[in-house]
Amino acid sequence: MTQIKSRKHNRTAPLVALAASLPLMTHAATPIKDETTVLPKITVQSEVENKYKANAVSSPKYTQPLVDTPQTISVIKKELLKEQGATSLTEALRNTPGITLQLGENGNTSAGDSFQMRGFDTKNSIYLDGIRDIGAISRDIYNLEQIEVVKGPSGAEAGRGGAGGYINLVSKLPHLENSQEVSATYNTAKHSRLTADINQALSTGTAIRLNVMGQEGGIDGRDYVENNSYAIAPSIAFGLDSDTRFYLYSQHVRQRNIPDGGIPTIGMKGFYYNNTDAKLTQAQRDIINAAVNAAEPVDRETFYGNINDHEDVDADMFTAKIESDLNENIKLTNISRFGKTEMDRVLTGVNGLVISNLATPKDPNSWSVVRTRQGVDQENKILTNQTTLNIKAKTGFVEHDLVAGLELLREEQFNNTLNVQTPGQAAPTIPSANLYSPDPYQILPDLVYTGAYANGKTDTVAAYLFDTLKFGERFQLNGGVRVDYYDTEADALTVVTDATTLAVTKTPSNLSTHGTLVSWKLGGVFKPTTASSVYASYAKSLTPPGTGFVLNSASNSTTNVTNNPSTKPQETHHYEIGTKWTFNEDKLILTAAAYHTENENQITQDPITLQYIPEGKTTVKGLELGAVGQITRAWNVSAGVALMDSEQENQQTYNATTKVWTENNAVRWSPDWTATLWTTYSVAGFRAGLGARYVDEQKRSITPGSTATTTMPAIPSYMVFDALLGYTLNDKASLNLNIYNLADKEYISTLNNSGARLVMGQPRSAALTFNYKF
Repeated sequence: MTQIKSRKHNRTAPLVALAASLPLMTHAATPIKDETTVLPKITVQSEVENKYKANAVSSPKYTQPLVDTPQTISVIKKELLKEQGATSLTEALRNTPGITLQLGENGNTSAGDSFQMRGFDTKNSIYLDGIRDIGAISRDIYNLEQIEVVKGPSGAEAGRGGAGGYINLVSKLPHLENSQEVSATYNTAKHSRLTADINQALSTGTAIRLNVMGQEGGIDGRDYVENNSYAIAPSIAFGLDSDTRFYLYSQHVRQRNIPDGGIPTIGMKGFYYNNTDAKLTQAQRDIINAAVNAAEPVDRETFYGNINDHEDVDADMFTAKIESDLNENIKLTNISRFGKTEMDRVLTGVNGLVISNLATPKDPNSWSVVRTRQGVDQENKILTNQTTLNIKAKTGFVEHDLVAGLELLREEQFNNTLNVQTPGQAAPTIPSANLYSPDPYQILPDLVYTGAYANGKTDTVAAYLFDTLKFGERFQLNGGVRVDYYDTEADALTVVTDATTLAVTKTPSNLSTHGTLVSWKLGGVFKPTTASSVYASYAKSLTPPGTGFVLNSASNSTTNVTNNPSTKPQETHHYEIGTKWTFNEDKLILTAAAYHTENENQITQDPITLQYIPEGKTTVKGLELGAVGQITRAWNVSAGVALMDSEQENQQTYNATTKVWTENNAVRWSPDWTATLWTTYSVAGFRAGLGARYVDEQKRSITPGSTATTTMPAIPSYMVFDALLGYTLNDKASLNLNIYNLADKEYISTLNNSGARLVMGQPRSAALTFNYKF
């Protein structure tokens, strides 16, 4: 290995040489005696790396160690993910409780990562190195140092965003220690994956790093579905041995997947079918309902898509980062980024059940399911510059850790509308698929561009200020405020073809909104010992309309009204108390927190005027416990459990056709209990690991009294176990065998909002990984 010299090391070289020469000088000045000198026994014990526990987050906005931060924050390190064989952000987030996945609305399937945290949508609250990461992409973790899950409203730290928290991804960057590692994985879905992480010092202050990834193959438990992607992330750093460090890095991802539209929910636990076709007699409907509700579920591997389905994603990102220690008390950080993500997607989905042959309504072979053809042609761009100044100061006996910053941000999104119907022509018929034996080679209508589009742009200027005040060794006060001025513009064109006359109506729109958001937080910390804390905190966060670059005029759709430019921003209030304790010489941390979150100004309908008004409210109360780190030198653990009670108030809408009011009193996809565990034990080069995940029932139907007559009212609870067997061959090579879903538990991973289709969880499967360092 090449010896690396740095200026900082050279400063200590004379001292080291002097210390080494002292015994010789003393020996030379002392008369020689004819006796044997017995040297004291020196025992050298290597420090075992703490694979799971992190001491701090990467953001300069957080100045204190995690144990002294008055907020629930989970840090998932790359070492833990490597043991689990995790490759995607979705898999990585299984290591923290309180997060669930989303599938999408009715016939649509969500593109990219889509999460819900503590009862609130989080898909627009994903960040990379502290900067919002937009775009419909399923994120890979090959180039991540760690994943930081910050729970609670994110307005003060990150600006507009989710009421439940945000996820920050931390990129791998160059350092002055040479390292090279490759990993090759092959699993039971005949899926191959190869990654490489190479870091090389070029001089005393310059280093380069290259991370690459390539994978091809299928998905366990699914026919035809494929996950094929390739990525490269080069980076270079200058001045690593100086007071000013400069990083240039980029990432380029190409995904060429065959997407998964899921399978019908028929036959699953909780499934209920109620035929309401007015053309049939009640006797006929009873026969059909009885037969369908007694039907067997479809084979989980069945593919209801088409061989022409595809999901092509091109994502490119360029970043420049400067860190400068202006003096021992002042540090400046500046980061600039340009990113662009393009998605071209065609997916065939499934929806409702069709009983077409009334002569044999009991014959399942005559049943079919409605197919949908979905298209996405979307481009996202981001251009940003963020400057942060960290200042250590003292006023009297009070110490301050000040953070001041300015952020300039432009986000753009453009969507071209795709449809099977050409404007001015009759809509083609999409053939239904046989329920139990669909034909993926069946000819289906192509998607065409209709000329309709939606274009949105949001400019943001934000300033933020934080301070941690230390009153001696026992008390700390933490506060912060962020002011965002946002300006959102949206222009769109809708194209509608009359079903009878085939006349085409084009409706342009050009809307805008702007405003100022003030979000803030305040927390107090008491430290019973130097290795523990007890805290209480409050946070307020605002989310403006049009966050998803969509603005609409008022109509009878609650979605459109939510994005009306005149709608009041949603307002979140969050209260939290908790405690954090470290043990085993700071190698293990135990945490506990109780919280109460209220999200106000949600859209509801006035029962008298029938107007849509921002008076709805969601309340989430919860308790979360965690344990992360080393129990012994050989025994590591990462565990968490969360209890969550969520409810909605004043959430009602009126159907003018049926004259029926619908009121929601709960929050979808918000289980009462979630828990996660991963633990490993190492001895004599062998590693054994065990993982467990529990997710309580997730409600889909949130209307009182409707669960008895609705299709799949909930996702049933489930518990899954995973295992690891590993062996270190030598100081360079190691093998890992990961076994997933040991008990081969059949469970639903995600369910769509209509209850018509689902994606099953991973069946029992295995992956073998070979790691080599050189």
